[in-house]
Amino acid sequence: MSRTALAFDLDGTLIDSAPDLCASLNRVLTELDRPHVTLAQVKGFIGDGVRLLVGRALAATGDEAPEEETVRYVARFLEIYEAIPATPAQLYPGVAETLGRLKAGGYRLGLCTNKPQQATETLLPQLGLDGVFDCVVGGDALPVRKPDAGHLQAVLERLGGTRASSAMIGDNENDSAVAVGCGVPFIAMAYGYPRVPVAELGAALVLERFADLPEALITLG
Repeated sequence: MSRTALAFDLDGTLIDSAPDLCASLNRVLTELDRPHVTLAQVKGFIGDGVRLLVGRALAATGDEAPEEETVRYVARFLEIYEAIPATPAQLYPGVAETLGRLKAGGYRLGLCTNKPQQATETLLPQLGLDGVFDCVVGGDALPVRKPDAGHLQAVLERLGGTRASSAMIGDNENDSAVAVGCGVPFIAMAYGYPRVPVAELGAALVLERFADLPEALITLG
């Protein structure tokens, strides 16, 4: 149990948020008289924060809007998205049970997500994950966010983690980048929203099932 400080991505790692994100984006696009985006497109938009999520949807359906208009569209998107009730059914299989097992085993768990802080904190109780994480650091909680390693570093500091005692668990290149930047192993979940082949993420381990994480951590040493 040497890797005792664990940082997790949220979207595509713990929850399948793409359907709700897609529905929310399409409501905004309808209001703007633009065509809808597909679920497959949205999965490729996810990972860099809400500003780029909305910006990519705009670019895919016409032209990107001026910044002041985009800010309004982002606010409208968040209003729609945060009003959609989340349920534990959005968790990937084995997530709740495995996180509970890790916490009971003495691991310290942190959330390192580019999703806005308020949206994240609203979701966690609805997902049945209230109180699971020792720290939660959203994409707008710091001056930097993934792929800047400072985002993960802040999470690990709050967990009391060191290079020797920490690991990052995620699904895409931003998660890999922050792990490399902090000098900690990256464990990739193969089922998420990677924008490059999972084999190219440079992960120490690639897991098909979240439930395999406790045993995988042992192999990291």
